[in-house]
Amino acid sequence: MDVARTGGINDIRELENISREIRIDILKMLHESGSGHTGGSLSAADVAVAIYFSRMNFDVNDPGMKERDRFILSKGHAAPLLYAILARAGYIAPDVLASLRKIDSPLQGHPCCELLPGVEVSTGSLGQGLSVANGIAMGLKLDNIPSRVFCIMGDGEVQEGQIWEAAMTAAHYKLDNICGVVDNNGLQIDGPVEEVMGVAPLPDKWEAFGWNVIEVNGHKMDEILGALDDAGNTKGRPTVIIAHTVKGKGVSIFEGKVEYHGVAPTADELEQAMKELNSE
Repeated sequence: MDVARTGGINDIRELENISREIRIDILKMLHESGSGHTGGSLSAADVAVAIYFSRMNFDVNDPGMKERDRFILSKGHAAPLLYAILARAGYIAPDVLASLRKIDSPLQGHPCCELLPGVEVSTGSLGQGLSVANGIAMGLKLDNIPSRVFCIMGDGEVQEGQIWEAAMTAAHYKLDNICGVVDNNGLQIDGPVEEVMGVAPLPDKWEAFGWNVIEVNGHKMDEILGALDDAGNTKGRPTVIIAHTVKGKGVSIFEGKVEYHGVAPTADELEQAMKELNSE
């Protein structure tokens, strides 16, 4: 793969195949570590792949390039997803993935920008990513740099009040260089989101806060790409993509199961997962 991306991949089948391979890498590293977050890493894979490999501008040879687009994984517990993407992009060697959550590894349980190039900001304390995205987006506008900021949030995460303060701020300052994504898989560590603390109706709430709102099937690559293009063409206000996803997507034994929110696959589960993913 060409390590420098400007425009990226537009072939849907190729992007879907990358998503499949990313899911394989996620599950292998989680099994090796014996801990980590399976469900949310798998659910956001298609959206993250579409952003990173089709619409982002970056260069692994120059991680600090001023004109790069920024990717913020606000739901930092889905770090295996980000690490698999960074390995695929060329920021780290693939064999480093096996060091997930090990002492002295750059791949800690939550992303750390001081340890790994390609990680824009350390995340994990839920609710903070969109505020950081606002600051970066403001700075880009002040410097007249036409780059974009992509921020993936969890649906349980939007229970945090700071998300809505950030949503109000982004709309007030007309930060149209921000594209937020809500990974709306309906489950969080304590159970269904609507039972823990309901966040519906998400489209109405984001729209009321002044955002351009797009709803997509978060596993349909053509819908995701169309939404990203819509976001890029929207001027004067930020855009949020509400991606309706399935927790643990891609492996039948994990799909829609809250118990796999923060549990790594066993050897038997990994074997089953590899059979399903490799047969696609």
